[in-house]
Amino acid sequence: MKWLIRGGRVIDSQNQVDDLMDIYIHQGRIMDLQPVPPKRGTKSLSDYRVIPAEGLVVCPGLIDIHTHLREPGFEYKETILTGTRAAVTGGFTAVACMANTLPVNDNQSVTEYILNKAKEARLAKVFPVGAISAGLKGEALAEYGELKTAGVVALSDDGNPVMNSQLMRRAMEYAQAFDLPIIAHCEDLTLSRPGVMNEGPTSTRLGLHGIPSAAEEIMIYRDIQLCQMTQTPLHIAHISTAGSVQLIREAKKKGLPVSAETAPHHFSLTEEAVIGFDTLAKMNPPLRTKNDLQAIQKGLKDGTIEVIASDHAPQSALEKEVEFDQAAMGIIGLETTLPLTLNLVHRGILTLPQAIAKLTQGPARILNLPGLGRLEPSGPADLTIIDPDLEFQVDIRSFVSKSKNSPFHGWTLKGKAVLTMVEGRVVFNQMAPMVEE
Repeated sequence: MKWLIRGGRVIDSQNQVDDLMDIYIHQGRIMDLQPVPPKRGTKSLSDYRVIPAEGLVVCPGLIDIHTHLREPGFEYKETILTGTRAAVTGGFTAVACMANTLPVNDNQSVTEYILNKAKEARLAKVFPVGAISAGLKGEALAEYGELKTAGVVALSDDGNPVMNSQLMRRAMEYAQAFDLPIIAHCEDLTLSRPGVMNEGPTSTRLGLHGIPSAAEEIMIYRDIQLCQMTQTPLHIAHISTAGSVQLIREAKKKGLPVSAETAPHHFSLTEEAVIGFDTLAKMNPPLRTKNDLQAIQKGLKDGTIEVIASDHAPQSALEKEVEFDQAAMGIIGLETTLPLTLNLVHRGILTLPQAIAKLTQGPARILNLPGLGRLEPSGPADLTIIDPDLEFQVDIRSFVSKSKNSPFHGWTLKGKAVLTMVEGRVVFNQMAPMVEE
């Protein structure tokens, strides 16, 4: 199949491109990118199926560095098929899925199962993240060599912190030998348990146990120190506090191989969303204060935080429609991450190239995904077409994710993906029928 994506604003942060261009695609790869001339030539386009992209943004396929696909083990919440369908609907051509499945992805068999299921789905590319510790128990290291051979791209016990500092040190040393980054879930359980929301006046008023900012910041400090000791690349997941932003900023000034992500809920909502005991606003790390939210936004703007991740965490009504104390943590995000990120652009907090870089170039670099996060000749035709001005109302009933646990239902947002392409295949299309395969 030959495609011509015509006249879109192509933004590729990796190659420092921001221009009106035509993109020629053949056999799943990009053949050429050409600036739009004042007058188009007379070259016959009869062999091409044309996707008119005038007035739209064309960028490398979005990459989510932090997704929970739930399969194997929790298929009633999400499956690899439904999760990757949600991904492409949200503009993501690739997702990195966390290891907290059942059984845990701490061995070759589970990794291969995930990859085979993703191959059957033929939607977004799936890059498994292996467990740091066997069974996510924090007691013994998983077999990193076996996991790397099977296809994992990073290591994380996300959902559980590695409380044992010596084990975390050994994990970093061992991971370095296999060129695998560590994705750290930073939480001191001795401080956070039995908390269910941010600690402060709001939690006191609601009579709920709080999780102090220090629970996150102490572990970030520890892991930065271990990174300095081992020089192993460290990526810190879902940061939520002003103190966390400052710790990462200082680590970067020292030249340490530290990177960080935040999720849209942490730059879009505050702890006030919990008022009324809304379990859709219950997550870990919890929603914080306005000061924290503003610090996260500043960290995104100045480059301290180079990745925006969905932290897509499907939970069924069984886990959410219960008392607040008993409700499961987490929200879904694959279908709202891009629009919420574009909200920062419309508000002047980020430029459009900055926003796109945090969803493409940043994740591709941290996970070392060759050819992804960029658009260039001979590279895979993984791309996303965005209508930055398309206004819509978030409706959880229209979500393709199996779970509907989003606090953004009813929000009016502007900007979303209208076409997603993976290796030259149109896997999501909200444009004219003429571009359908």
